[in-house]
Amino acid sequence: MKTAFVKMHGCGNDFVILDERARFLGLTPARAAFLANRRMGIGCDQVIAIQPVTGADAFMRIWNPDGSEAGACGNATRCVADILLRGAGTDAVAIRTVSGELPATRGADGLITVDMGPPRLDWADIPLAEPADTLRLDLPGEPAAAGMGNPHATFFVADLAAVRIADLGPKLEHNPLFPQRANIGFAQILDPETIRLKVWERGAGLTLACGSGACAALVNAHRRGLTHRRARLILDGGSLTIAWRDDNHVLMTGPVVTAFRGEIDLP
Repeated sequence: MKTAFVKMHGCGNDFVILDERARFLGLTPARAAFLANRRMGIGCDQVIAIQPVTGADAFMRIWNPDGSEAGACGNATRCVADILLRGAGTDAVAIRTVSGELPATRGADGLITVDMGPPRLDWADIPLAEPADTLRLDLPGEPAAAGMGNPHATFFVADLAAVRIADLGPKLEHNPLFPQRANIGFAQILDPETIRLKVWERGAGLTLACGSGACAALVNAHRRGLTHRRARLILDGGSLTIAWRDDNHVLMTGPVVTAFRGEIDLP
C-alpha cells in the first residue's frame, strides 16, 4: 500500500513526516531506518510520525536514522507545528512528545516559535551516569551539560573551523558518562548575542542544524556568563533565535520549509 509523506526541513535539518492520525501505518525502527536512508529510502535526519492523542493537538514520535527513538527535536517540532497550524487554521497548537508537551505559535513574520520548556540541569535529569557538576563536566574541554528533552553536552571553542567534529563526535556521543548517549555541540561565541554552532546528533551524526542543541547551547553559554539570555544561533543550514526566559522556559524561533510531498511503499 502506498504511504503518503511530506519532506520538510528547518534550517536544513530535514525530516520525512508521516501522518498517522487517520490511519495507523505500523512504523517500526527498521521502517524508520529505511525511510531515513538517503540511498535506499527517501533520506532525512529524522523520521517523524504525527499520531492522535487526547488533550493535545497531536503526538509527535521521532526516529533517528539508526532506528533509535529521540525524545525531542526542536526543528521537527516547528515543521509539525506548521502542518497542524495550517490544518487547524489557528495560530497556536500543542504538540505532545515523550519528553512533554510543546506549545507552538506562528508569528506575523511567518516564523514558528516553540516553547521547549525548562532545561534540565541536574546530573540525574540529563541524565549522566554519575553525580557531576553539569556546568563543567570532567571531560577534556570541560563541556557544560543540559537536558532539552534529550541529553546535550556543549563544548565552547575558540575556532569552530579547527574542530575535528567527525572524529570527536562519535566518541563523545558514546562516552560512558552519557548512559543514553548524548548530542554533542561545539559552540563559538561571536558576541553576547551571537553563537556559531555545530552539533553531532546522537543516532544521526553531524546535521545542518539541531534545534534542541541550539537551546542547550544558549542555556549553557548563559550559565557560563558568555551570552545574554537571548541570542542568535548560526548553524550550517540557517539561524535560530533562542531565548531563555526569566520563567525558566526556553523559546526557539525559526523558519520551516516544505520541500516536497510523495508516496512510498513501506517494506
